[in-house]
Amino acid sequence: MRKLVSLLSVVLFMSCVVEEGQDGRDGGLIVSSAFEIVVDFNTQNNYEIVEPYGFDVYSYDVTLVYILWETDNGEEVWRLLPQSAIFVGGATLNYNFDFTQTDVKLFLEGTANFENLDAVWTQDVIFRIVVVPADNVSGLASPEMTDFNLSSLQQRY
Repeated sequence: MRKLVSLLSVVLFMSCVVEEGQDGRDGGLIVSSAFEIVVDFNTQNNYEIVEPYGFDVYSYDVTLVYILWETDNGEEVWRLLPQSAIFVGGATLNYNFDFTQTDVKLFLEGTANFENLDAVWTQDVIFRIVVVPADNVSGLASPEMTDFNLSSLQQRY
């Protein structure tokens, strides 16, 4: 159990702190970059939009996209994409995304006829894009990670 706690402590510490000089960074807390955009989906943009980040994104960084789904008593309620809606008759609308190192693409997919959707589903849709910094940790060599033995853990069931 002590090894598991040590492993989790190392992983959490490494995900939050960068040592000085590593990859040219000065060290300290790593902060995610984020921005919001308002999107109109229509036939002219083929119900998709590509948005450049406007800042550096590294090869191991990952992008998450949230949609402002509703407001509840003045509080914004965000949902992680992909997100789906099912309409009367079974037609579906999916908000989805993909990303590269230079941009993020937001798009609609599903069985619904997008041209017939109410504007609330396609106009002024607010998204929050979050780029989460990540490093390739496969090359790490620490005793806590290399000596970890799953068979020594107590099974509970």
